Amino acid sequence: MNAVVISQGRVSWEPRPDPVAGPHDLLVRIQAAGINGADLMQRAGHYPPPAGTPADQPGLECSGVVEAVGDQVRSFRPGDRVMALMAGAAQAELAAVHERHAMPVPEAMSAVEAGAFPEVFCTAHDALFTQGGLAMGDRVLVSGAAGGVGVAAVQLAVAAGATVIASARSRDRHPALAGLGATPVTPDQVPATGPYDVVLELVGAPSLATAIEAIAPWGRVVVIGTGAGSHLELDLGLLMRSRATLRASTLRNRSLEEKAVVVRRVEHHVLPLVARRVLRVPVEATYPFSQVQAAYERFAAGAKLGKLVLTAG
Repeated sequence: MNAVVISQGRVSWEPRPDPVAGPHDLLVRIQAAGINGADLMQRAGHYPPPAGTPADQPGLECSGVVEAVGDQVRSFRPGDRVMALMAGAAQAELAAVHERHAMPVPEAMSAVEAGAFPEVFCTAHDALFTQGGLAMGDRVLVSGAAGGVGVAAVQLAVAAGATVIASARSRDRHPALAGLGATPVTPDQVPATGPYDVVLELVGAPSLATAIEAIAPWGRVVVIGTGAGSHLELDLGLLMRSRATLRASTLRNRSLEEKAVVVRRVEHHVLPLVARRVLRVPVEATYPFSQVQAAYERFAAGAKLGKLVLTAG
């Protein structure tokens, strides 16, 4: 098969050995695979994958058709359309996917949308609901709201009955965010639009410092992105006075069982909304796998709404 391979800070489409599916794995012929910030970090050598995953093959999500299944697989069979959350190596012609990290693709969803769905919606759902305790009526701030996880988080929070403030630097993205049900603001407007019951921090330290100043009593702050920096001077008094909670996590390095729970929650809570087109996966652009370097450079340039997706066709 061919796969996206990292070498000396660049990515290319090169031959690699076919993956070997274990007894609980699906062998998936990949149709589409989303690009995420973690892929660019891995390309730069800053985000190595967990043990057992090829260090030079990026990709955290994909969609495709099951070609074969291990002898212990019970949930899927050859010919099924699936999408999957992966620890790496998703940007390839073939992938071995543990069945508990795969989800069926709703009929209403295209292969491109499905390839851009698992990582961002699993990340956003886990951060908002499991970690942030989001409830109906909460006031939510999503920083970096125009990116893939941000767009997913905005939609999930709106669907849950929250009031959503979407922070994005580019005013060009504000109309689209408003169309998703959020009130768009620029980062400098964040303090004036609080207080916030839940803050989903996707940008990093500079953004977090501003958001904490506008946290509501008993507010919950969940940090899952640090692209703008990971160090800040924090006034603990602000957290103490508001009785606020500050949490942070990543999804990629969690155990098989932990990620399986996240995937099942998304399958049960989110896929019905996708099937009814209540939620969607905005795709900025698609690139064939052979043009992966151009796709990564477009991602790095920013100023996009939603996802960039690599495709087999």
